[in-house]
Amino acid sequence: MSYPYLSDVIQAATGYALPLPLATFGLFVALGALAAGASFRAELKRFYEAGRIGPAYVHGLSRPPQEVVSDFIIIVLIAGVLGARLFHILDHLDQFFADPLGMLLTRSGLSIFGGLIFGTFAGMLCARRWRLPVTPLLDAAAPALMLGYGIGRIGCQISGDGDWGIAANMALKPAWLPSWLWAQTYDNNIYGELIAAPGVYPTPMYETAMALLCFALLWAVRRHPFRIGWLFSLYLLLAGAERLLIEQIRVNPVINLGSLHATQAELIASALIVLGLTGLLLKRQRR
Repeated sequence: MSYPYLSDVIQAATGYALPLPLATFGLFVALGALAAGASFRAELKRFYEAGRIGPAYVHGLSRPPQEVVSDFIIIVLIAGVLGARLFHILDHLDQFFADPLGMLLTRSGLSIFGGLIFGTFAGMLCARRWRLPVTPLLDAAAPALMLGYGIGRIGCQISGDGDWGIAANMALKPAWLPSWLWAQTYDNNIYGELIAAPGVYPTPMYETAMALLCFALLWAVRRHPFRIGWLFSLYLLLAGAERLLIEQIRVNPVINLGSLHATQAELIASALIVLGLTGLLLKRQRR
């Protein structure tokens, strides 16, 4: 069962139908942004006190970098949402040409990699404007990015925004695993799609679990003695590997480039893995 709006959650829990048309996906994106901001702020404060990053210069005034996190998060979030929608449109051009306005205004359909690319670019522009070094900023943001992603995927699961997997093969389900962890029909999903029983793989749940595990790893090794840029390289590797793995059971249009047949997400995830491995090799020396 999906709960696209807060009113759906309240009605399911209490039986009362209240006029609260707040999208649950948006609420979890906001919650993810708050959690990511807290992580990012804590890391920036640690970097600043350790002398690994200098102050931010806003309107000519010097401020500790952790004090600009709120502005930073708002700018990156707006850019990320725009990028996520643009990449989703590029991945579904046939639907866009059939109904451009509906594709632009729909509450479903966002590409995480589009959000990551646009958000990172916007963050780098902020860093340049505020005279902050980009590489340590990325290291400080690495755990926060993974945490925000994991929480955001909870919103995908609850609202049923279309980011589910392919039809589940029940013959492969381990006997000890609950059926709802293997297949769901996402009734009442915001995408408006009817899914035949037994259902599809609930990939947002799997991504939330993997992202939170990756966050725990990044948080545990964030004080590593390697050079600046190593932690963000590890983030790129983990983010790419997680998405490449989940794409094997997700529904996404396939891009045909000669003999290469892959989804947009698989191509970007592969590039992130290569970038991450390269960064880890280049930054493996201790500080």
